[in-house]
Amino acid sequence: MNAVQPTATRAGEPPMTLKVVVAGGFGAGKTTLVGAVSEIRPLRTEAEPSGPGPRAAGTTVAMDYGRITLKDGLALCLFGTPGQDRFWFLWDDLAHGALGAVVLADTRRLPDCFPTVDYFEDREIPFVVAVNCFGGVRSHRGDDIAEALDLDPGTPVVLCDARDREAVRDVLVSLVEYAGRQHAARLLAAVG
Repeated sequence: MNAVQPTATRAGEPPMTLKVVVAGGFGAGKTTLVGAVSEIRPLRTEAEPSGPGPRAAGTTVAMDYGRITLKDGLALCLFGTPGQDRFWFLWDDLAHGALGAVVLADTRRLPDCFPTVDYFEDREIPFVVAVNCFGGVRSHRGDDIAEALDLDPGTPVVLCDARDREAVRDVLVSLVEYAGRQHAARLLAAVG
């Protein structure tokens, strides 16, 4: 895919670029999600998985990186986190300065989401939960997932297929809208 540069906004202003973290349990589809939507060739850092548990061809050891332009003047830089616990020390650097996060959930291993949800809640980083519906299977409702993960009221849960560009784009739009509301509410509370 050819790289697309975000165009300048009104009066030649540079485009706004926002940082988004893509996180979740091992093998949930984070690398797939970043690759499905990125308009540039994604950067991937992979190695052989270690330890017991699910096996994949490779595991992200530092990050995945991709970029998407949502509309003229607004681009998102996507930073996929490593899924194995041994690489969690990188998360603080990846999350620093992020608008928000996508927590990718695999309903076959939903408990894997708890540490990720806790991470973003503890740091007050807005996030949406994207339920990766493998093969188009949508056997769970968003409300059921929110209850199972004990999410704060109003935290969006979106069903998607991490391989589908439009579905991932919709997840990212949901995150930008939700994070925008969260940040605006915090600013109003700070001055009010």
